[in-house]
Amino acid sequence: MSSLDLDICYLSASEALEKFKNKSLSPVELLNETIKRIENVNPKINAFNFFRFEEALKEAKKSELKYTEDKSTLPLEGLPLAIKDEVNVKGHPNKNGSLIYKDVIAEKTDVDVESLVSSGAIIHARTTNPEFSLTSFCHSKVNGVTRNPWNLDMTPGGSSGGSAAALASGCASLATGSDIGGSIRIPAGACGVVGYKPPYGRNPMGYPFNHDPYCVVGPLARTVSDCALMQNVMSGPNKNDIASLRPKKIIPNKFESIKDWKIAYSLDLGFFEVDEEVEKNTLEALKKFEALGATITEVKLNWNRDEVNSVCFSHYANSFYGLIAKFSNDEKKLLTDYAKMFAEVPELHLKAIQNNEKHYHDKIGAYVGYDTIESAEITGRMYSEIGPILDSYDLFICPTNSLPSIKADIDIVNENIFINNKEQKCADFSWVMSHPFNMLGKLPVLSVPSGLSSDNIPTGIQIIARSYCDELVFQGGHNYEMLDPWLNSNKNRPLIHL
Repeated sequence: MSSLDLDICYLSASEALEKFKNKSLSPVELLNETIKRIENVNPKINAFNFFRFEEALKEAKKSELKYTEDKSTLPLEGLPLAIKDEVNVKGHPNKNGSLIYKDVIAEKTDVDVESLVSSGAIIHARTTNPEFSLTSFCHSKVNGVTRNPWNLDMTPGGSSGGSAAALASGCASLATGSDIGGSIRIPAGACGVVGYKPPYGRNPMGYPFNHDPYCVVGPLARTVSDCALMQNVMSGPNKNDIASLRPKKIIPNKFESIKDWKIAYSLDLGFFEVDEEVEKNTLEALKKFEALGATITEVKLNWNRDEVNSVCFSHYANSFYGLIAKFSNDEKKLLTDYAKMFAEVPELHLKAIQNNEKHYHDKIGAYVGYDTIESAEITGRMYSEIGPILDSYDLFICPTNSLPSIKADIDIVNENIFINNKEQKCADFSWVMSHPFNMLGKLPVLSVPSGLSSDNIPTGIQIIARSYCDELVFQGGHNYEMLDPWLNSNKNRPLIHL
């Protein structure tokens, strides 16, 4: 594939729309080059599990005609959009990473996908996720192992790992993700792309997870501007989601400088063991904010590891993993080992609550049995520390992940990980630094790249603002990105040799 073709594949969504409008590129040309790129790299990264190229090309031709005839176009008209496997699109398979659902065909389209399709985006493929989007990596029995395009031995992260890998490798202009514990930000950090966890309720979604305050859907893209473009389509009230916020908040398409802004940061959030290279890249990123005229101040959080991880996992056990325990014995035989492990948790969780005690789950690395009030008290104490910081500073910054990545095929049932040569109990709660902000669900969080590790894997930072102030994280992220555009540069693209 020529470098010119690769340049087309790596166009930002915003640049592609401009080229569509001035007729220097057509949606059909972009989609054709995207398809070629997928055919070249997907056998190596395994980021997709369903394609609809023929139908997508027909839709691209309709979009092309609108631009050619100067007709009115929609906000995302003609852009190739990858959709995470876990959501429903009518007529598409929805395996959700599980052999149990390998033959399921969706009978409806979820509300978050409806808004994107109605905006003119073209679904050309579906991206992989781990079984039931349970975890921070991206392998399953039904899909196999999805790999990080920067280093094929490592995971792209999870659960929206296929979406991030697709973007990083030039196989989509935009992609969807969901985030109940970091599933947008974890892969954004590991793949060097941009991911946004909106405040709970900002983006409508289908039930039952629209009633879970930890859980949101959001955009993944290669630039902050593209992420904002997609976020503006996804957000706003929806008659089918009682939790969706009104009025609709629009992220501006132009941002003022952040000169004289005050930015607080923490390298470890009070309890994480953080890889030395992650720390180094985070500090280098903070220097860029200083170069933009912001004042940088380190702050200390006294969050407690056991409390944070245990409350978070008790929430998952109570509201999510209980579903797995309801499968028949024959169905359970089809589960991955990590899903089988989680299937044990609901019974343990219920027993703990009934006996008014807590049980430590060795493999999970957390206590199970925190009830609703107890969990709320701990989350309240967490916010009592970070809330005043967010009120006093324009932004708060920390690493996205405490390691650049982990093995693509990691077995978290039998394997632990090491950070700075120190063994960590559970990969899911040790190598990612995202789940505390799902517990504090009203905070907007944007993950942007911070650099590369010595193993050629990206690292990322999370940019956090006070509750519901989405525009602040985008303003900070956009100014930061303008100092050193990331994937638009040849030197910062993975898989150039493939």
